[in-house]
Amino acid sequence: MNSKSLFIIAAFVAVRSAAGQQIKAGVIVAPDTVQVGDPFRVTVGVRAPRGATIEFPRATDSASAVQSLDPVVVRTGADTTAVDQSADYRVAAWDVGRIAIRLPDVVVRYNGVERHVPLSAQVFVASVLPADTALRVAKPPRPLFEINPFPWWILAAALAAAIIIGLLIWWLFRRRKKPPKVITIDAFTRAQADFQRIEALRLLDAGERGRYVTLMIEVLRDYLAARYVEARLSLTSTELHRSLSAAPNVPDDRLARLLNDVDLIKFARRPVSGDRARDLGREARAIVADEHKASKPTPERVAA
Repeated sequence: MNSKSLFIIAAFVAVRSAAGQQIKAGVIVAPDTVQVGDPFRVTVGVRAPRGATIEFPRATDSASAVQSLDPVVVRTGADTTAVDQSADYRVAAWDVGRIAIRLPDVVVRYNGVERHVPLSAQVFVASVLPADTALRVAKPPRPLFEINPFPWWILAAALAAAIIIGLLIWWLFRRRKKPPKVITIDAFTRAQADFQRIEALRLLDAGERGRYVTLMIEVLRDYLAARYVEARLSLTSTELHRSLSAAPNVPDDRLARLLNDVDLIKFARRPVSGDRARDLGREARAIVADEHKASKPTPERVAA
C-alpha cells in the first residue's frame, strides 16, 4: 500500500478469551499522509463474543504529538452473533515525519474476565515548508525604533477630538446646574382626574365592587394627605379620623362612616352590592368636593 492510499490498517491483534473465543481489533488511519495541523481520522474496530462489553479510550495520549480534536464517537454494528463496535477519533498531528499514534488499551470484559487489547498505528506528517533550492539569505533585522516624521493630520484629529470632548463636558456641566422647573399641582384637580380614571375602568360592570370601593377611598386619602400634613397615608382609618377631627372643612361624621364601611369591605370581606359600592364612591367624591368648596385651597408648588 503506497502513501497515496486513503485508508491504511495500522494494527491488527487477536486475543483469545477465557472461553476459547477470539477478540479481534484493528486500527484504520485515513488518510495515511497529512500535514501539520490537518485533521484526520483514526478508527478502532473491535469484535468480541456476544455478551461482552467493550470500553474504548476516550482520547489519544495528551502528551503525544497526535491529539484528539473531538470526543470519541462509538458505533455498534448490526451483527447479532457477536459484539461488533468501532470508535472514531478525529485527531491532528503537531510534528513532522512518521508519528506513532498512541492510544490507551481497549478493555473487553466477558464472563467476569477483563482483557486489555493494545492498539498501535502510525501516520506520516509531511512538512509544509517549501524546499529552498535557491539558498536565499534573509535580510538583516531592522532597527528597533525607526524615526519617521509625525503626520500632521493625526495632530489635527487629536486636537479636534479634545475640543469636542471639552465642549461636551461643558454642556453637561451647565445642563446639570439648571434649576428644576416648578410645576403647579392642584390636589383637587388631581383627585377629580383619578376619580374619572377609576370610573373609566368600569369595575362595577365587571363585578369587582370591592376593588372599586378601595380605589375610590385611596383617592380620597391622597387628597386629604395633600391638603393636611397630619393626614399621612401611613395612618389607619381610626388614626386618620382622629387627626382630622379638628379640621373645620372636613365633614367629620361622614368621613368616619365612610372609612368604617370601606374597612369592613377591605379587611372583613363584607359583601357589597353594586348600588352600595356606587354610593360609597359618590360619597368619597362628595367629601372631596365639599372640602374643596369650603376651603378653596391654594394650589401647591412642587419641584418637577
